[in-house]
Amino acid sequence: MRTRKTEIMMTDNIKLEKIAPLTSRGMRLDQVASDVFSDFSRSRLQAWIKKGDLLVDGNLFRPKDKLQGGELLSIDALLESEGEWEPEAIGLDIVFEDECIILINKPAGLVVHPAAGNHNGTLLNGILYHAPLNEQIPRAGIVHRLDKDTTGLMVVAKTLEAHYSLVKQLQSRSITREYQAIAQGVMIGGGTINKPIGRHPKVRTRMAVVGDNGKDSVTHFKVIERFDHHTLIKVKLETGRTHQIRVHMSHIGYPLVGDSVYGGRLKLPKGASSNLHEALRGFSRQALHSSILGLMHPLSNEYMQWEVTLPADLSNLLDLLKLKLKDN
Repeated sequence: MRTRKTEIMMTDNIKLEKIAPLTSRGMRLDQVASDVFSDFSRSRLQAWIKKGDLLVDGNLFRPKDKLQGGELLSIDALLESEGEWEPEAIGLDIVFEDECIILINKPAGLVVHPAAGNHNGTLLNGILYHAPLNEQIPRAGIVHRLDKDTTGLMVVAKTLEAHYSLVKQLQSRSITREYQAIAQGVMIGGGTINKPIGRHPKVRTRMAVVGDNGKDSVTHFKVIERFDHHTLIKVKLETGRTHQIRVHMSHIGYPLVGDSVYGGRLKLPKGASSNLHEALRGFSRQALHSSILGLMHPLSNEYMQWEVTLPADLSNLLDLLKLKLKDN
């Protein structure tokens, strides 16, 4: 029997060799490759097979071709750029970084990914400047997003293996994502919102709770502190739909402060100080912050968790709400 050769990982080239187990007799090549090269997605392995970068005993096979078991599967693939984005020197607040992942504390106003109207000046452009090899990873390693005006923690993959691991963790809902938010209205207690979310039936730029036509969406929330007309809450996501927290909180009648899309008309509490009124009028983004993020490290397989404090605008608004409560 052949012995397994040493695996070699280079910065822009992947060289791997593994033996197909004898139990893979009669199985498709792409299925076996997905099992033995489990750090990579099946779609990427299929692409390598079709391109001739993944060989069987040195020969070209098709993804659907069956194996006998015991063959030598070899990968010799050159990583290529995944997009045509330009690196930009954008200051990143990096909380943690190693050879696999980057944890970033995103500020308000920073768009995560280039799109219509935002081709430059995004977090992705900044990542490519900071880590140029990320151009070889789907979406430059970005596996989840925060809205433009939501602040806080995001994780970015630096390798294909890390990217695949993080995507799998997100799909299995094993990544911890906790937020703090200030909602309009005084909540009695916490709870869980399990309502499907999809495109708004009339306004296509918005999301909404849409019944059976939406995607499964689960949000847990807990009261941290109540004020005269507002509530500070902790929110934990099971799923990660677009605008999920904002849509769900608005759906149950407690929209987030500053949310111009889902928050409705600004409501100023009676008897509040001019400073509080001014702060509420001037709070021009949703009061939402990604405070805690936890995951299994793609390389060590150990659980790691990070926490960042509230940004200044949210902290200042909370101070004014507490002062109003104290004055009563």
